[in-house]
Amino acid sequence: MTYPQCPRCQSNSVVKSGIVNDRQRFKCKRCNYSFTVNKLGKQIDSYYVIKALQLYLEGISYREIERLLGVSHVSVMNWVRKYRIKAPTQQDYRPTYKVLNHTELSNYFSKPDNLQGAGMIVTEVGDKYMLIKWERFKE
Repeated sequence: MTYPQCPRCQSNSVVKSGIVNDRQRFKCKRCNYSFTVNKLGKQIDSYYVIKALQLYLEGISYREIERLLGVSHVSVMNWVRKYRIKAPTQQDYRPTYKVLNHTELSNYFSKPDNLQGAGMIVTEVGDKYMLIKWERFKE
């Protein structure tokens, strides 16, 4: 009988280790990791992980990222911690953002006044576009 590989260290030295909630548990003899074959929970598409980290680096708050992408702000915090992302310090700039469809984005760029300012970036968010613009703080 063949047992599954350890998900932590990919070792094949795995033994049965009881049954929990009608599911067979296994234990890796190499790293002592206990696991079940069918992992509970849902996997979040890596597209959303990357987008969340990009938005975080652009200065968007965890809660705003949650509202934009529909991913828990706690998940975003965990990804920032996991990938050791350091947000750049912002002293005299603050980001503002707009979520636009293709037509609205084209209209936005057709007006010369919208192209002036400290800087901007456009990123895809699902079937829409997010325009992030940095403006100097007005005192």
